[in-house]
Amino acid sequence: MTQYIFVTGGVVSSLGKGIVTASLAAILEARDLRVNILKMDPYINVDPGTMSPFQHGEVFVTADGAETDLDLGHYERFIRGARMSQRNNFTTGSVYDEVIKKERRGDYLGGTVQVIPHVTDEIKRRIHAVGDGFDVVIVEIGGTVGDIESQPFLEAARQLRLEIGARNTLFIHLTLVPRLAMAGEIKTKPTQHSVKELRSIGLQPDVLICRSEEPLGREVRNKIALFTNVEERAVISLEDAPSIYQVPVMLNDQHLDDIVVELLRIECNAADLGEWRRVTDALAHPERRAKIAIVGKYLDMLDAYKSLTEALTHAGIQHRTAISVRYVDAEELEQGGCGALADVHAILVPGGFGERGFEGKVRAACFAREHNVPYLGICYGLHAAVIDFARNVAGLDNAHSTEINPNTRHPVIGLVSEWQDRDGTTEHRNGEEDLGGTMRLGEQRCLLADSSLAAGLYGKASVLERHRHRYEVNNNYVAKLAEHGLVIAGRSDGDDLVEMIELRDNDWFVACQFHPEFNSSPRDSHPLFRGFIAAANRYAARPAASAA
Repeated sequence: MTQYIFVTGGVVSSLGKGIVTASLAAILEARDLRVNILKMDPYINVDPGTMSPFQHGEVFVTADGAETDLDLGHYERFIRGARMSQRNNFTTGSVYDEVIKKERRGDYLGGTVQVIPHVTDEIKRRIHAVGDGFDVVIVEIGGTVGDIESQPFLEAARQLRLEIGARNTLFIHLTLVPRLAMAGEIKTKPTQHSVKELRSIGLQPDVLICRSEEPLGREVRNKIALFTNVEERAVISLEDAPSIYQVPVMLNDQHLDDIVVELLRIECNAADLGEWRRVTDALAHPERRAKIAIVGKYLDMLDAYKSLTEALTHAGIQHRTAISVRYVDAEELEQGGCGALADVHAILVPGGFGERGFEGKVRAACFAREHNVPYLGICYGLHAAVIDFARNVAGLDNAHSTEINPNTRHPVIGLVSEWQDRDGTTEHRNGEEDLGGTMRLGEQRCLLADSSLAAGLYGKASVLERHRHRYEVNNNYVAKLAEHGLVIAGRSDGDDLVEMIELRDNDWFVACQFHPEFNSSPRDSHPLFRGFIAAANRYAARPAASAA
């Protein structure tokens, strides 16, 4: 029978429930258990796909094309035995949407539809749906205990414990234990009140994980245990760590996994965290440093680039390179030139949508091309590179994307419907009416060109990568661009769309239409990011670069 671990948070948000959830999953997986993870989000949006990155951060895309919470990225980076899908994340909005659809269909036979049992039953159904084939499912409940939004999730968890038994469920509560600098004291009262709030709705935590700036002494942990009715050994101290990838080792060192398997009465092997210890050793003892510029526009919410920065870190682990990221505002490049890029060792232009800051991304691609700085363009970064090349190398003045300029003379980027009809003949027409159905989402196959840099990096002829975009390179211009040195390094399988480009005359200039950052982990860094950091290290070793 599948057993369920629920992870809740108290006192304040952003304590790191996602990292704790992922880390515990990694440790249990290292004990040869089959582990899956579920994230329940309390907001009423149906999914994060249309939410602003300024509010929500990154939208993580699963292999099956679901636009999900960024915590699912952490889950995939920490475990290998389960791939996240649309079933591994749902919101209050999606639950109510389904309940209302059932009511409209008459599924409830005219009965009064209520939070209990109808909403909670739908939540429990979705929890059980991710349990098939797994020993343990870890369920992260978003929000903070006491918030009105998360109450149906907590109630569903309470009911589930009654239905399947206490020995098949376990509750872990994450809280903040602050240190008041003025008083010089560590305060346990916020944790006491948070547990009191949890117990008021019928949930007693089995384990407390206490976030703090410094390790908690035994006296503090004993006090917390006394006032929260939790065993002292199950009061885990989790202080700030230099890297999130140290957390599995930190929790294992305090025997969290031993407590979990004992309470759930699971017989399994001891955890083998050798790979994780090698990861933490590489992070702690780098042999070189690389300065990477990320040219973006969501700089007030850096979580918008979470998978990117983590993928850079993973490649740094592979090369024992400390990654120093410089966030460069694309709008500032539009207005003030590319001085901010002068001393970096590589340039990354990430995905995005809309006109704001796009010309700054084009300038960044131009700077990399002209100065032979290693360049990695992702999604919009590919569009920026193609437009720069079309304008400044191929002589296509004012070349643009129809996303920004529908009437451009040279639409080198556009919706497929704008430049190709069903018979294969081409025409340029406004495709705004198609926007709702043109998003390419999820995992698709890319065929790599023989002898391309990309094929060498991947070591194979085709790869599966995840997409989230609408606009494509216009095939009508490919021959013209190729004449001037643009290499089509990858094409989609079947519909022959441009997936990857390289520049023939540059040492390392690669751009892709997909999002490779979604397929990277600290133990298995992505080939494109590994190659990118290797190129950055070579560039940093040049005499001119070193002097800069």
